[in-house]
Amino acid sequence: MPGDATRAGDVKRERIRLRIRARLPETLVRERRRPERIRTYAGAWRLAVATVCFGAFMGQLDASIVTLTYPGLRAEFHASLAAVSWVSLAYLLTLTALLLPVGRFSDAHGRKLLYLYGFVVFTAASGSCALASSLSALIALRIAQATGAAMMQANSVALVATSAPPGRMRLALGTQAAAQALGLALGPLVGGALVSTLGWRWIFALNVPVGLLTMTAGHFLLPRTRAHHRTRSFDWPGLALLAATTTGALLALSVLSRPAVSPWWAAALFIVAVGTGWAFTLRQRHALCPLVSPGLFRGPAVSFGLVGALCGYLVLFGPLVLVPLVFAAHGSSALSAGLILTALPAGFALAAASAERILPAVWSERARCVLGAAVSTGALAVMLVVPVNAAWLPPALALLGLGLGVFIPANNALVMAAIPVRSSGTGGGLVNMARGLGTALGVALVTLTLQLPGDADRPDGPRYAVMALFIASLVTLATTSRNAFHKPTPTIG
Repeated sequence: MPGDATRAGDVKRERIRLRIRARLPETLVRERRRPERIRTYAGAWRLAVATVCFGAFMGQLDASIVTLTYPGLRAEFHASLAAVSWVSLAYLLTLTALLLPVGRFSDAHGRKLLYLYGFVVFTAASGSCALASSLSALIALRIAQATGAAMMQANSVALVATSAPPGRMRLALGTQAAAQALGLALGPLVGGALVSTLGWRWIFALNVPVGLLTMTAGHFLLPRTRAHHRTRSFDWPGLALLAATTTGALLALSVLSRPAVSPWWAAALFIVAVGTGWAFTLRQRHALCPLVSPGLFRGPAVSFGLVGALCGYLVLFGPLVLVPLVFAAHGSSALSAGLILTALPAGFALAAASAERILPAVWSERARCVLGAAVSTGALAVMLVVPVNAAWLPPALALLGLGLGVFIPANNALVMAAIPVRSSGTGGGLVNMARGLGTALGVALVTLTLQLPGDADRPDGPRYAVMALFIASLVTLATTSRNAFHKPTPTIG
């Protein structure tokens, strides 16, 4: 009988798993409890959030400085810009494809365990990147680095959400978002100093001592997974379809941002992404153990929240490409552009860290989302009607950062609150995948619109690019404006 064969296969797999666990040291396969003194400390959750924030800070710092290595890589390896760009592209493709399956795996085997192993892989790969002898070796090591980063990022949101006590999730997620913004803001400054004084290899070597420190802190300060979500098998076909979908979408966006490549290639890649995405959706509906349970999307909070997250990160990262290119086109230095651009992550960090204390406590997450989206939309509306120059841009960017700093933490809290605790890793993977796709889309849209005829040369700024960001911000507002200032009616039963 098919049922008997399935049960026999489950028993066999469980026996193999138990044998493997029996042969490995317990510290390698089980999450270690925190010391009793830390576990019973009233502020233990703050220590756990601070540990995750340190990793989030370093992740954004690393992401924002790798592009500064391009000139050094081209000179040392005698490579073209297209070849060197794969140092970033290979990392992004791997990271986005693995976030969701790693989050699902973490729900079953332990989020703390996978998070710490992610730091091991990321740190070892970073040290190896610093010693790479060829461009191909560096790209391969960046794929390994992205694998470790996926293990960290897929669990970061879940660890923060499950560590915080009831009523403090928004504050915890806001603190994490502020740490990410701070890393994003300091990236160009730290990276520029390292590259200009010590060379591009130190960009990667910097991660080694930081990784060792964070691994040690996480071992003692992060809580164990309270609820596991084990399954009888892993959805490998679903993983392949998801990887094809994200890879096709990201490659299509990359092609669109390069004028030398035919747009037909982008159209073909988008068709592949849509086709495999549709196949992935069907697979999740009928698979015995899907990567993503279709039940997670039955309510609007998760689906609308993920769309809002994608558009929010698109709006956040778009100006990071727009501002340097606009100022370079008008003869300004990279330093002046970087100083002006700092207003955006500074405003974001300020709002993410202080919104919990300033806004009324009775406001719902949805109300905070609407306020943040309205402020960011207003900031982009201002940028549409005033000249994009050194006089007007800093306050507009600061206002944009303030709005996004309110919107993104509240939106992420809304998504995580709608997902069962046992599936927190999957939810965290979905949120971070939306962030990765939003980042890539923001870069591609801004780059594409700046290439439209006549726009880049106009003295009043690239209106098409700002308009694209404005439309994306309107989408964030639309996803959260329903029943904004009303508390949800409690469900019975």
